[in-house]
Amino acid sequence: MSRYKFCIFDFDLTLADSSKAILTCYKHTLSKFGYDIPDDRTVFNTIGKTLVDSFDILTGIPDNPQREQLRVEYVSKADEVMAKDTVFYADTLAILQILQCAGVKVGIVSTKFRYRIEETFRYHTTSLPVDIIVGGEDVTIPKPDPQGLDLIISKFNADKRDVLYIGDSYIDAQTAVNAGVDFAAVTTGSTDKTEFEKYPHIYIGNSLTDVFQHI
Repeated sequence: MSRYKFCIFDFDLTLADSSKAILTCYKHTLSKFGYDIPDDRTVFNTIGKTLVDSFDILTGIPDNPQREQLRVEYVSKADEVMAKDTVFYADTLAILQILQCAGVKVGIVSTKFRYRIEETFRYHTTSLPVDIIVGGEDVTIPKPDPQGLDLIISKFNADKRDVLYIGDSYIDAQTAVNAGVDFAAVTTGSTDKTEFEKYPHIYIGNSLTDVFQHI
């Protein structure tokens, strides 16, 4: 299925559609703090950024002095809705399991907290078809800094030539470049094929199945 020994994935909009829950959390938080609520597309386009950076964008206030309070409120709301309102793409779990059965090591690197990703798997499936997860709490600098990818590559003791990173955002593409690993894109997020073509890539697919049929 893959010539790579290590396949590392982004989470939101790569493995799972969390947009419903994310929109709910942002709208709740912005409303509670008295901010105008942007249209859904504007909110959607922030997925993949850190929460505090997203709130700067959505409030229109750089270095918003309330950014940490906003983040805390978002996380509190996410505790209620994120796992149950996140839906794995139809091919996700099967592909992860097939990779593992083929001897490929599977990882996730995401700005989302590791515990939240684990919670989502537990809510929707009885298995965790992932070997290592590196989340937002495991790094000091978010993507596109390569710290998270470098950490998981180190944990795997992998040769970077054997690593493929798969993501849905130009941020993921930049992260792969910064880490020095191959990248494959899925257009399930807000970044389209034309934008991805600006970055080094081995394939741009419309789904995970499409990607793994061509690499």
